[in-house]
Amino acid sequence: MIKKLAAALLLSASAAALAVPLGSQSVLVVDDAGKIIVEKNAGAVVPIASLTKLMTAMVVLDSRLDMEEQISIDRQDVDTLKHSTSRVPVGATLSRADVLHLALMSSDNRAAASLARTFPGGPTAFKAAVNAKIRALGMTHTRIDEPTGLSPNNMSTAEDLVKMAAAAARYPTITRMTTDKSDIMQIKGRQVEYHNTNRLVGAKGWDIGLSKTGYTEEAGRCLIMRINAAGRNATMVLLNAGGSSVRISDALNIRRMMTGQDEPRVMKAAAKARKAAKGSNVRKKAVVSKKKKKPVRRRAS
Repeated sequence: MIKKLAAALLLSASAAALAVPLGSQSVLVVDDAGKIIVEKNAGAVVPIASLTKLMTAMVVLDSRLDMEEQISIDRQDVDTLKHSTSRVPVGATLSRADVLHLALMSSDNRAAASLARTFPGGPTAFKAAVNAKIRALGMTHTRIDEPTGLSPNNMSTAEDLVKMAAAAARYPTITRMTTDKSDIMQIKGRQVEYHNTNRLVGAKGWDIGLSKTGYTEEAGRCLIMRINAAGRNATMVLLNAGGSSVRISDALNIRRMMTGQDEPRVMKAAAKARKAAKGSNVRKKAVVSKKKKKPVRRRAS
């Protein structure tokens, strides 16, 4: 009976995946009752980029370290693997809470690296704690080598990441920080505004309880969200989308399927604006082209 039920769920999930156009290579959407809403290649082991930072945050919070302790960003925290940029300069000093906030909301790699560096016992002890957490959550197809997600060796499946998201959602600090649209922080004596890397956070029509984006060349565009749609809570994992617009489009299509409604007005307006701008550019090019085609005046000989 259980096998038949599992087969039926898988069949219905596969049908849902076919019915909803999805650009992400791996997708899993599960409601809080454990029912699969959408599934596509959920067992594929792939790089997870900055989705890693949810694990980093849980391990830091589990350690019960002083969140008001001041942490200075060190040269050791600079990304020498991908040479990614950061708006947190070397020498900046912030509380551990603010550093965690930047790692989660703005997906800052230096912030995440500093959390592992200042972990009791350093990066080695941090990695051991991560491995213990992976085992505790039953994430049997997951490997995490470092705290940022920059390494392509940080790999998992959509199935495992649903488990990670469910665990992370039980930390009020993580849910709050990942769903902040923006925040202003004191960096070396001046106020700097940081924004959420997920533009759906704060968008009209979206009720988001957890959010984390990720991107590397190997991982593509990734997204974890817990959303409430039509009174139904669900965890969404999107892996290896070809671009940010694909990732957002997939999220919109899944939400539309869950609610039976059209996309939020804010997204419609943005789409119309892009279309209008594109049309305007085409008309401008046509006008310029026509202006250039002036009759040639022949000089009298």
